[in-house]
Amino acid sequence: QALSLLDAYHDGALSLGPPFAVWGAVPLDLPDPADVDRLLDRGCIGLSLPAGALAGIDAFSRVWPLLERLESCGAPLFVHPGPGDRQATGEVSLSDPLWWPALTRYVAQMQAAWLTFAGVGRCAHPRLRVVFAMLAGLAPLHAERLRARGGPRLCLADPLLFYDTSSYGRSAVSMVAATVGAGQLLYGSDRPVVEPGELHMPAELDWGPIADAARRAFVRGGAPVLPSVLGDWWRDEVFEGAGTLGSLPVEAERDDR
Repeated sequence: QALSLLDAYHDGALSLGPPFAVWGAVPLDLPDPADVDRLLDRGCIGLSLPAGALAGIDAFSRVWPLLERLESCGAPLFVHPGPGDRQATGEVSLSDPLWWPALTRYVAQMQAAWLTFAGVGRCAHPRLRVVFAMLAGLAPLHAERLRARGGPRLCLADPLLFYDTSSYGRSAVSMVAATVGAGQLLYGSDRPVVEPGELHMPAELDWGPIADAARRAFVRGGAPVLPSVLGDWWRDEVFEGAGTLGSLPVEAERDDR
């Protein structure tokens, strides 16, 4: 059932063409590195995984073959909120407000995925580029608490870890930028669930570092991936027009409803 659904998703998404690029998705019950090869051969720019698939040592150990293949191919990983294999999706209560999952479960999942990869995964995959949605749930801002609790001293300025800004505004973005470096941020939004304009985004962003981050995040074998996927749109609308609202270097669109 999962395979037919994923095939339909890839067929539809890849058929859109420029200016859309596609993150590939794979079944998590039996992770197969060959699935990564097939997705990249089809034209996907990288692999997406739910945060739950990286949250904790046991979860990480189940998907490491996928990450190893992704790293060897020089393609990036996108981590977004969601449960991993064998994890409950969470009970839905009609008494909870609509924003409840986005402020509780999503944040916790992203923080756990970041802590796992930064603490363990980076040593195993030193060349893997990873894009975390929603500023990784602000996980880098907890580095002091991590040390206070006896955790490792992590490299916060990891040049291969990137953070999209979805559903955050000036305050959170500026704090994360000061912690990990402004050159590690990518523009992302949660359209159609949340209009970024409600948080004065993307007008608040400094597009120079974001365009540079996009160049570094989306390369394969030393060559930029997005230009080859998106054609002239990428050159004309992003790198030559950076600084305008029409220039969105990498918007990691998702629907987390």
